[in-house]
Amino acid sequence: MKIMKKLLLSVFVLCIQLTAWAQIESAPERTEGEGPWSQLIIRGVTLINGNGAPPLGPVDIVVEENKIAEIKTVGYPGVEIQDSNRPKLKPGGKELDASGMYLMPGFIDMHGHIGGEAQGVTAEYVFKLWMGHGVTTIRDPSAGNGLDWVLEHKAKSAKNKITAPRILAYTAFGQGSKSKISSVEAAKEWVQDNAEKGADGIKFFGAKPEIMQAALEENKSLGLRSAMHHAQMDVARWNVINSARAGLTSMEHWYGLPEALFTDRTVQHYKLDYNYNNEQDRFSEAGKLWEQAAPPYSERWNEVMNELIELDFTIDPTFNIYEASRDLMRTRRAEWHEDYTMPSLWEFYQPSKISHGSYWHSWGTEQETDWRKNYQLWMTFVNEYKNRGGRVTAGSDSGFIFQLYGFAYIRELELLREAGFHPLEVMMSATLNGAEALGMEDKIGSVEIGKLADFVIVEENPLENLKVLYGTGTIKLTEDNEVTRVGGVKYTIKDGIIYDAQQLLKDVKKMVKQNKDKTGYEIKQPGMK
Repeated sequence: MKIMKKLLLSVFVLCIQLTAWAQIESAPERTEGEGPWSQLIIRGVTLINGNGAPPLGPVDIVVEENKIAEIKTVGYPGVEIQDSNRPKLKPGGKELDASGMYLMPGFIDMHGHIGGEAQGVTAEYVFKLWMGHGVTTIRDPSAGNGLDWVLEHKAKSAKNKITAPRILAYTAFGQGSKSKISSVEAAKEWVQDNAEKGADGIKFFGAKPEIMQAALEENKSLGLRSAMHHAQMDVARWNVINSARAGLTSMEHWYGLPEALFTDRTVQHYKLDYNYNNEQDRFSEAGKLWEQAAPPYSERWNEVMNELIELDFTIDPTFNIYEASRDLMRTRRAEWHEDYTMPSLWEFYQPSKISHGSYWHSWGTEQETDWRKNYQLWMTFVNEYKNRGGRVTAGSDSGFIFQLYGFAYIRELELLREAGFHPLEVMMSATLNGAEALGMEDKIGSVEIGKLADFVIVEENPLENLKVLYGTGTIKLTEDNEVTRVGGVKYTIKDGIIYDAQQLLKDVKKMVKQNKDKTGYEIKQPGMK
């Protein structure tokens, strides 16, 4: 029975590269959020914009309907604000007192799968976890619930009929095709059909070089964007450099980049009994890959980096999704799992021979040591890419490997900081860089007049401690020697609609509790009595 349960939980994910996941439960009509109003004025906030500028405040931000109409500096820190210097509220308008708080543009998750039946979660659960962490825009790479389903929810979100981030749909290459695409002609036809259906772009995993070339060129000619996970089954013939030259706009994770940096080999140095369908093989061997590439700042390393920057290429590293590889216990025991992780999702994470990403068959010190070295080299490349003017974005790839929607996105910001990004550069990756990568920098990504009113408001300074953005906040000791919790996003504002972020997370917590009460499920550690 247990094996059958595992099989049912996993079968859809094993097929992700070829077919869509079964659809999950649709999001209900929106009952949360206040607004939009004819006018909204956010008073006295400190602005941390997404453009690299240092904090500025206090400012009043005026929103009319769903767009920013005015950004006005109204005083100086520690000095009483004079009302005569402030924008006036019009009849029917709304004031939000954010004095002493910090405001950022809405966060953009560049790798946001909207769950799947294998994970056993609903769209409402996923969306509220994102919105509860300030994520107001997501790119769904693969349209895992089917393109029609994703486009339906994209339209509902755009009209704010559901509580959800803004959605962009990138269909998995070949999705919906009756057979595997095996010719240039078929590739072009599929790309054209995908555009006609209303997709925003394509997510590639790999194909024969001539098919990749044709598909990427056709997609670019139609004005659409693209992302790619350079899967090992095709990367020996087609790596990141090939993709970027053909018109790929962003790479996901890091697959394909070390391969582009090879100087003394053409394929990864696989152990000779390696099997790609063995998750332990796949992930343990991947942890040795960066050491096989050209070393930092070497000739080949610089050549690849400079060419990618010249091609205006985007790197979306998703550092967080591999973190269990270097520290399984930390990721597995994250404090939010008990209250916010659905039992079905927790079960999906557990060691299994048939669940994608459940590679804990025998994961120990040696594997984690390899992965720590892997991270050092990977982060060195990404940080230097940023330093030389390359675009780096923030994506979470949640729903796998003990990474939970929303929480994992904040962890991604922390890992960008670990890579060497200044906190202001982290904010750029989370906002404006993502908007540019999506071709939406005229609408979102920074707080500027004329852009959409997407904001994240928090009571603590996130530049001093990114942990205050977690839904569970962070621990702080008071002057009276009392342990308290501070932080958590206070308000998430999308299209001028104010959402109580903490209430959204309470809704999720309630969903999880109801599920546990109904099933009698308790989160337990494997093999522990």
